[in-house]
Amino acid sequence: MTIAALLSAFATAPMTPSDRAARMIRLSCLDWAACALAGRGEPLAGVLRGVALGEGGRAEAGLFGGGRGPARAAALVNGAISHALDYDDTHFAHIGHPSVAVFPAALAVAEREGHGMGAMLEAALLGVEASIRCGLWLGRGHYQVGYHQTATAGAFGATLAAARLCGLSAEETGHALGLAATKAAGLKAQFGTMGKPLNAGLAAECGVMAADWARAGLRSNPGALEGENGFGATHHGADARGAFDGLGETWAFETISHKFHACCHGLHGTLEAMRGIEGTPGQLVIHTHPRWLSVCNIPMPKDGLEAKFSYRMVAAMALAGIDTGEIGSFSDDLAQRADLAALMARVEVVSDDHLSEMQARVLADGVELSHDLAAPMTLETRAARLSAKAEALTGQGAALEAAIAAEDLGAFRAQVFGG
Repeated sequence: MTIAALLSAFATAPMTPSDRAARMIRLSCLDWAACALAGRGEPLAGVLRGVALGEGGRAEAGLFGGGRGPARAAALVNGAISHALDYDDTHFAHIGHPSVAVFPAALAVAEREGHGMGAMLEAALLGVEASIRCGLWLGRGHYQVGYHQTATAGAFGATLAAARLCGLSAEETGHALGLAATKAAGLKAQFGTMGKPLNAGLAAECGVMAADWARAGLRSNPGALEGENGFGATHHGADARGAFDGLGETWAFETISHKFHACCHGLHGTLEAMRGIEGTPGQLVIHTHPRWLSVCNIPMPKDGLEAKFSYRMVAAMALAGIDTGEIGSFSDDLAQRADLAALMARVEVVSDDHLSEMQARVLADGVELSHDLAAPMTLETRAARLSAKAEALTGQGAALEAAIAAEDLGAFRAQVFGG
């Protein structure tokens, strides 16, 4: 059976998610919406929203920040805006951000097709699960060579979410996946620029367009994911077919990680470890997994965006008492501060292949501190931290939580789009 056939069967069958996965998708919905609302004022948001509104078209779905547009355009704009602050959830096995690619597609199509919140959440859960499995299938080689899994694997998850809400058959869903395979794209070269959040929007848009094309009768090669000259073969995929074992029975999404620092997730283990530092050390040596050195190790960031991808800068910020959980902390003037430059000079970043991608080890004047992001966190603790984060970011966290808990899409839309 092809990967497209496996995923199509998953997307069209009745869903029986685990209790933890069902609760986690609601927490990620809250987190995604809060990140998007907080990102409405970013320069990227104004540019993309303006372009979308300038194009016109049917007012099918809301745009973060105001206005309505076609579902395709809404998915693009909302996906990019919700990733603009790089504060959304991450799955380390997937090597990407599942929610920002899938939720925008699911919400836009749910609005257009007249579905309720329950159907939207169900489609989003199947989409994020599929994108995680596709990320595993593509593997580390795909990411290391320069592809951004949020955009590539995310496009397949967004396609399945849109296909389910559009009521596509398994055959049509297979064609949609084949069409997505010829459109999905996204490069790590965009990290530290507006192009990185755009990658998330492109994945969401791809999902809506592929589902719409398949429903309209466009046909493709369903083997375009893993076949000869297919996506995996041409994009340095690992062809790890075991990535889809237990699909629909076990839920990789249960191990999603949420951000509590407003920067690249690769920096979070270090920042959590540094919470144990007392005083200001003369030397700080950060040990991290080798993969992160090509992702978030900009040695001399030039602005706030690049600061979110710099071990040395976030370490200096933490030592200076700057709150890395506060969005406004990552301002462009960080690079001009002499005190931070002096602290950055004390920081050394070391590759350590004995650590997992979720672990960090910090030596502060020889005193060792460590943290593992994979350490268990109860749902109650996670919910409390995300509730506080949503309220701090938006001032309307409680209202968002209530709408999600009640599965009231109208109330949810009123909170995220106004009116």
